[in-house]
Formats: sequence, C-alpha cells, structure tokens
Amino acid sequence: MRTDIFARLDREPEPPKIETPRMSRHRIALFGGTLAFYLAIVIAVLMSSWLVTLDWKVMLFRPYQQWPEIHAALDYYVVLGQRGPTAVMVACWLGWRSWRQHTLRPLLTLGASLLLLNLTVGAVKIGLGRLGPHYATRIGSAELFAGGDIFPSGHTANAVVTWGILAYLAATPRARRYLSAMSAIVSLGVGLTTVYLGTHWLSDVLLGWAAGLLILLGLPWVEPLITRAEDWIFAARARLGAPGSRTVPSAPAADTPLPVAAGQ
Repeated sequence: MRTDIFARLDREPEPPKIETPRMSRHRIALFGGTLAFYLAIVIAVLMSSWLVTLDWKVMLFRPYQQWPEIHAALDYYVVLGQRGPTAVMVACWLGWRSWRQHTLRPLLTLGASLLLLNLTVGAVKIGLGRLGPHYATRIGSAELFAGGDIFPSGHTANAVVTWGILAYLAATPRARRYLSAMSAIVSLGVGLTTVYLGTHWLSDVLLGWAAGLLILLGLPWVEPLITRAEDWIFAARARLGAPGSRTVPSAPAADTPLPVAAGQ
C-alpha cells in the first residue's frame, strides 16, 4: 500500500478550496509601518545613535552574569530560534496538514518563507558585516563593516517566521489568534535570550523581529507563485506517471460471447 501524500490525493475526493490570506489595506498598513521601523533601526545603528549606546550599556551589564541560575535553561530555549531544528519540527506538522488537506500549499509556503528569510536577512548580514558583542573591539562603536554577520539577528527572525507560519496557515480565526500569540511569545523570548547570552546586541534583535514580520506580512504577494509551483509539481507528476496510477484494460471473460457482425 502506498502511504505518500500523492497516494492520499489519488484515493480521496478533493476537499473545498482552502482560503488564502489577501493583501488587505490593514495588512499593507502594517507592512509599511514595519518597514519604516526596520529602516529606522538600520539608520540608527549606521549613525551610531542612542540605540548603539543602549546596546553597549546592555552588553556591559552582562545579563548572563547577573542571573547565572537561568543560563542552562536558556541555552536550550534558544534552540527554538535555530533554523534547522525548528524547520524540521514545523515541516513535520505542515506535512501532516498537507496530507490531511490534500494540498502541497502548507509545505510550499514554509519553503517560500524560509527562502525569503535566507535571502533578505542573509544579504543584510553580509552587507553590514557587524561584529557581535563578544567580538567587539571599540567601546561605543557600532562595529559595522568589520566582517561580522549578526545584524539582524537570524535566531529572532527565524523564530518569527517559522512559528508565525503556523498562524498564517491556521484554518480558523480562533486558531490564528492563539497561534499568533504563541509565535509572538516564542520569538520575543528567543530574541531576549540571545541578548542575555551576549550573542547579539539589542538592536540586532529589534531588526530581527522586523525582518521576520515583513516576510509574514508580505506572504500574500507570494501566493500566486506558490499556486503555480503546486500546479507545476502535479503537472510534472502527471507527465511522468505516478506508480500505481495507470489502468490496464481487462481482457473479456472466457464465457462472455463475442459480438457477431450483422449478416453472419
């Protein structure tokens, strides 16, 4: 017996079309506000403003020395922001959703969001080249263009996107509210944990939150590409021919009389 997702799609009737989020005015306003916040953080760090001063005050306070008793627990908690483990966990859940809902959209949406995350956050990290607190060289400096890769915080942005995608794909408004609250708490905790551990500046975390939220808010613009990708996958599968999907005409039974032509 085949147990893959395509076998499920073959066996059972197609369910009603799943509603996809639209780029509403409210969503566009949130996207614009988040983008403005994102640019403000970048400019504040580039200008070595009060935000960089705050970064140094928090860093020199050394939270991990103030509350060492929670250090071990937070070492485990911060894993909720690591791309590999979280992507596997969420992909397993969304794979089950794809199987139940007879569509590849949940998995394709996750893949598209992680691709956008890698491209956008990675480009800014490399372009600004900021050093982390443990590698800082000059007190009061923004530590930019020094070969680092911690601005924005990848842990924070990944937590926002990976857990937020569950809310984005939620089937009901109630589930969306609960999952949105859960993802916000997890991503907030992951970001603050990296500051506690001294692996990120506070401004790294602020930019990471904004970067992840921009991806989630902008996903409806990517939905047409996701739909095309799903159609292409199923079309390619149909061209190649799925195992067990072809039917062979059966031979007539031995006792079935053959048709006789007229006039014989």
